[in-house]
Amino acid sequence: MNNRYIEIMDTTLRDGEQTSGVSFSASEKLTIAQLLLQEVKVDRIEVASARVSEGEFQAVKKITEWADANGFLDKIEVLTFVDGLASINWMKEAGARVMNLLTKGSLNHLTHQLRKTPEAHFEDIRQVVEAAESAGITCNVYLEDWSNGMRNSPEYVFQAIDFLVKLPVRRIMLPDTLGVLTPSESYDFVKSITDRYPGHRFDFHAHNDYDLSVANVMEALKAGVQGLHLTVNGMGERTGNAPLASTIAAIRDFMPQYETAVNEKSLYGVSKLVETFSGVRIPSNKPIVGENVFTQTAGIHADGDKKNNLYFSKLMPERFGRQRLYALGKTSGKANIENNLRDLGITLSEADLKKVTQRIIELGDRKEVVTQEDLPYIISDILDSNAIEEKVSIVNYVLTRSKSLKPSATLQIRFGEEVFEENAQGDGQYDAFMNALKKIYSKRGLSVPMLTDYTVRIPPGGKTDALCETVITWDINGRDVKTRGLDSDQTVSAIMATQKMLNLIHVHDEVGQ
Repeated sequence: MNNRYIEIMDTTLRDGEQTSGVSFSASEKLTIAQLLLQEVKVDRIEVASARVSEGEFQAVKKITEWADANGFLDKIEVLTFVDGLASINWMKEAGARVMNLLTKGSLNHLTHQLRKTPEAHFEDIRQVVEAAESAGITCNVYLEDWSNGMRNSPEYVFQAIDFLVKLPVRRIMLPDTLGVLTPSESYDFVKSITDRYPGHRFDFHAHNDYDLSVANVMEALKAGVQGLHLTVNGMGERTGNAPLASTIAAIRDFMPQYETAVNEKSLYGVSKLVETFSGVRIPSNKPIVGENVFTQTAGIHADGDKKNNLYFSKLMPERFGRQRLYALGKTSGKANIENNLRDLGITLSEADLKKVTQRIIELGDRKEVVTQEDLPYIISDILDSNAIEEKVSIVNYVLTRSKSLKPSATLQIRFGEEVFEENAQGDGQYDAFMNALKKIYSKRGLSVPMLTDYTVRIPPGGKTDALCETVITWDINGRDVKTRGLDSDQTVSAIMATQKMLNLIHVHDEVGQ
């Protein structure tokens, strides 16, 4: 049995732009249009509403000029209105050749918004459709609020479609305008229409107000629609439209009797582009395109993947041009860390691996985000600590800084069983800490080595919450000695590096005594 081909119409540039606060520039619209048609390979794109603004007109003109030169003009669609020749003339000037005419799909909208009878509305539609045909413009028709129409005034919906199928209309488009349908209603309502009008083309346009858009799309397909309206990242008014990536993945995996031309590997790229242009962040857990959806966090999952891909599904990241990651945090097990080390080409002994695992868990308990790029720093810190026996410990400290006052530090240090406390001011918080430390050492008849170099590094591409490695060089008995500390706070990492230095000189002091 041959698969049934489903047309995908992307309406990110029209319905998606109705997302609150979103307005694409003309050049952004052109870039997204080119990517959708050339890379994603959707069948059609709805790019604007007619007569909205001069900027919208210029955007459509740019897109149609490019589309005409590259053989895509019949794939460019514009939302138009039952307004005589006004929308048609606007389209002709903009170079568009396919219009999606917005008509009333429920008696409630017709009665209270237009205040017209069905017969008067149908006559207005007829005049627009015939004028469009005379102008060489292909006409599709939206039945706005169709879903509520089917619930509350089905006789009107069938009256409207009876009228439309007699006109030169290529597609009749069934929108769940307010996102109110359930999956069973989506199937029943669409099925009643496709059974009654065989041979006519119907599109389904889902909204996501109850988070049911993908399920509703799947039921509409079963009921016989030939086209779907989707948006990148599910953008759209209120909670948005049925999302392109999730819908395509669901069709591929659960409905093999249907096929589309969409290139899955391009979905992530267009998603990130639209995120950048729109300024609307993609939730990290958004299916297919979210940052975390191919990241295993629990150590047991990483262990299962390592042994027999036990936590794999059909949603393999490679399908979408992505890769599987293993998160590092308090739930990380040894397998998670080993996977990340393998990617970096690093091998550790069992003992060192255990220490690295414990350090990552400690950081995770403090809500730190640990990335693969942090691992070399953590390993370096662990290996550095291995060589130092801890005899001196910083019990506690308080660092303060306020406007117009010098930074200050109060410090407690333990030497064996004894605890010493001092406070001091300084030119910075770390300087204040060091001054308090010098007071304690001076009382014990000891000196603190001179700091000769101080460097701070974060992993490449690190964010403001990235782990920070501080490497301090000390002059200990005429020899340069480096110690390092690791923390997301730069001052804390410097203090950790200082504590390592104190234990090194403690060994020297004991030998000297």
